[in-house]
Amino acid sequence: MKEILDFLSELHDNNNREWFEANKERYRRVLKQHQSNVERLIELITEFDKSVEGLRVGDCTYRIYRDTRFSKDKTPYKDFFSVFVARGGKRSGYGGYYLHISPKGHTWGEGSFLAAGNVAPEPYVLRSLREEIEDNAAEMVANIEYSGFTLDSSNALKRTPRGFSVAPEYEHLIRQRELCLSLSLDSEWFMQENWLERTAEHFKRCKPFLDQMNRAIEYAYEEYK
Repeated sequence: MKEILDFLSELHDNNNREWFEANKERYRRVLKQHQSNVERLIELITEFDKSVEGLRVGDCTYRIYRDTRFSKDKTPYKDFFSVFVARGGKRSGYGGYYLHISPKGHTWGEGSFLAAGNVAPEPYVLRSLREEIEDNAAEMVANIEYSGFTLDSSNALKRTPRGFSVAPEYEHLIRQRELCLSLSLDSEWFMQENWLERTAEHFKRCKPFLDQMNRAIEYAYEEYK
């Protein structure tokens, strides 16, 4: 992992096509290492969550090349590696397990972290998630607490959305525009030989939360789509 982290760190400091082309073989080498790690992570998650069984590396990973057409940031490359292991793959819309590898807190986020959930749900999916919270808020709170992760409320509404009603202690949940839990990591995490196994153990504690989320998402797909 040191080679991967070193490459990403240097890419952050030299995010241009000239440097990247000069280091293309190095990129291919670390990408191969990363893909091998992802393959193993999928295997480990499948041991406790059969909904992701059969996923391939390509179903869970992203290109390093940035789409800069509509962005003020014109740097051509992502300076991080990311993995999203979810039922049906990264574009399915289901909640899943996310790994973000970024040694410095670069252009996206605050360094390396784990996450569980999904972001930017379709309006009809968000409606179903809020209905789930309305009906089973205590269960969701218990699942979040069990995970050991923190609920990201950076994109929450300031007021309870119209048409929904929950007890005051659950209002922070119903105000969420998306449901995502996170856990920060430092670079030392990846220096341990068993970091993949430890990552999977953290994700395992998120499964009850994701099971609850995904039953609401599945309902939305069946009833509202």
